[in-house]
Amino acid sequence: MVESFPLLNQVIVSTGFCCLQIGHLIMWLVSFLFIYLAIKKGFEPLLLVPIGFGILLANLPLAPIMGFSDHGGEAHRNLIQWFYDYGVANELIPCIIFMGVGALTDFGPMIANPKVLILGAAAQLGVYISFFFAILFGFGIKEAAAIGIIGGADGPTCIYLTAILAPHLLGANALAAYSYMAMVPLIQPPIMRLLTTEAERKIKMKQMRPVSKREKIIFPLLGTVVICLLVPPAAPLMGMMFLGNLFRESGVVQRLSHAAQNELLNIVTIFLGLSVGATMNAEAFLKPQPIFIFVLGLVAFAFSTAGGVLMAKLMNLFLKEKINPLIGSAGVSAVPMAARVSQVEGQKADKHNFLLMHAMGPNVAGVIGTAVAAGLFLTMLR
Repeated sequence: MVESFPLLNQVIVSTGFCCLQIGHLIMWLVSFLFIYLAIKKGFEPLLLVPIGFGILLANLPLAPIMGFSDHGGEAHRNLIQWFYDYGVANELIPCIIFMGVGALTDFGPMIANPKVLILGAAAQLGVYISFFFAILFGFGIKEAAAIGIIGGADGPTCIYLTAILAPHLLGANALAAYSYMAMVPLIQPPIMRLLTTEAERKIKMKQMRPVSKREKIIFPLLGTVVICLLVPPAAPLMGMMFLGNLFRESGVVQRLSHAAQNELLNIVTIFLGLSVGATMNAEAFLKPQPIFIFVLGLVAFAFSTAGGVLMAKLMNLFLKEKINPLIGSAGVSAVPMAARVSQVEGQKADKHNFLLMHAMGPNVAGVIGTAVAAGLFLTMLR
């Protein structure tokens, strides 16, 4: 019947319904799951809503979302391909996000208690553990580095490193990193309780000393010089983060600080979420390799959490003023969610225990630690 009406047949064939496959439907369910977790459970909604919607768009057959379209014999980038090529693949968006993060971050807790830098470094354990696991299971050394950085729980750093070393893994790596960041309240508490005693969880820490404005202004300047000289490939990330922090702490460029924290950060977050989600089409994602990356990402994240907790316990053997080991888990870069998890677990042990500001120290140290780890990988492998 339809064959008798070629125009009608052409219209029907041109719809996405004719190309719909089971893989697309599975990815729709993944998309709906992300959006559900964001809206209903409140898991990183600023990230999961655009990522989830990007997954949905990428799995609508024939929709000109990613890739290229033929316009008069010339190939033209589709909508989100523009965001991906000029924002993500060229590492622009991760660096802008780091500037926004810097403008939002108070480094005071870390400056007041520099010992927590050790916790931030120890919480990178999962990065190196999963790096060696990935090599053991057949990934190339550059791919292994890109997978390992998931353990730092820092989405922009993961995207930055993966785009340079293993761009074909960008979608799976970014999705794994942001998924585990969103699930920090589910993943970390069992590990924290397993590795600590009730008495350790009840340790109360003294109020931190006040940090002067001068110290807060000097820190981003000094941090930029020291870190970028030690690990030059980390300069794009660290430089932008410390610039944003200088905006915040100087007190004389409130408009720039406000723009970095709000409008600019919000815009690039939309573009990043859509771009990351749109790379997750059924053909690329429903394969053993991306699923295995998810497993390795979970291993990395678990070891990073354990590394921070165990380092705090080790430090307590030598410190007069004990550290509550729960704040060690905040050494992963999921700011500020990991610090809030430390606070919640501490109050479960003792409702009068307030760990949030103490946990923010290793939390922001973890951001630096993950960026430095990425810089080390780039130094060795680029």
